[in-house]
Amino acid sequence: MTGLDPFYLIVSHVSRLELLVPHGVRLVQLRVKNQPETEIRRQIRRARDVCAVHRAQLVVNDHWQAALDLGCSFVHLGQEDMDTADFAALRRAGMRFGISTHDEAELERALALDPAYVALGPVYPTLLKKMKWGPQGLDRVRAWKARAGTVPLVGIGGLTPERLPGLFEAGADSAAVVTDIQQAENPEARCQEWIAATERYRR
Repeated sequence: MTGLDPFYLIVSHVSRLELLVPHGVRLVQLRVKNQPETEIRRQIRRARDVCAVHRAQLVVNDHWQAALDLGCSFVHLGQEDMDTADFAALRRAGMRFGISTHDEAELERALALDPAYVALGPVYPTLLKKMKWGPQGLDRVRAWKARAGTVPLVGIGGLTPERLPGLFEAGADSAAVVTDIQQAENPEARCQEWIAATERYRR
């Protein structure tokens, strides 16, 4: 792989991160939405500490300024975040960043910033949130990887362990998982299944 773990867990609350990271998760994104700034910072601070103990890489979604202030090392930015993010400040701090992309113009814009990875989604239909983009499919994953070259590619949206071989054969370096674990009857067990399923893609 290219510096990214092939299993990329995404959680919406630090309590879920605390539950799952000790089970062998190495790459996790904290995606906190619609919370007051004090609560966002509390969750980021706690996630940072939990990940440090378990040697997992924390990626903070959206809240780049808080991540910077709290000494985190990785953020994920959506296209709208790119308009306000201070990339010079992120670079000075040695902060890595990944960027969401959905069409060719967005991909071009993202690659120009030399990101740590680009994400493409939704690869498959997803139930988690209303998307203005339809499923991208594996052909789009192949095209994105051809364009991205050495920049790691993260696939997201509608992924299951059964769909992993196709995703990685198409060129993705990492599989970002939200709903499949979020809605699992036993999230810890499902997380272990994902880790086992991605084991053979680790270098």
